[in-house]
Amino acid sequence: MTDEQAVQRVIATEAAVALIAKLVAEHGPVIFHQSGGCCDGSAPMCFPANEFLVGSSDVKLGEIGGVPFYMSESQFEYWQHTQLIIDVVPGNGGMFSLERPTGLRFLTRSRLYDDAENAWLEAHPVERAGA
Repeated sequence: MTDEQAVQRVIATEAAVALIAKLVAEHGPVIFHQSGGCCDGSAPMCFPANEFLVGSSDVKLGEIGGVPFYMSESQFEYWQHTQLIIDVVPGNGGMFSLERPTGLRFLTRSRLYDDAENAWLEAHPVERAGA
């Protein structure tokens, strides 16, 4: 697998990309962080970029719809062998997530990487926010 065939750690459906574009048009730059649980379960949360501080233990998985997507390093240890697929479904988003008033919510689906993808990912580690 070549660099041109880069394995994406996070991707988004067309519906998710459309909602992201709507949120960016309304709120300006945004950022995603995969929640690790607590109040809103384990959901992808969308925040105004200037209102969310990426922690030194967060990792950048990539971008969806031109927007950076992060997750805590400890949670990444559990998810590192799966590609995250961000989708939208009807419902209420997380309490503090920007999509909440839209009647839609972001949802994380996943699939396991195959052996070739895992080998490529091992050679291309995630970007650590604190590095």
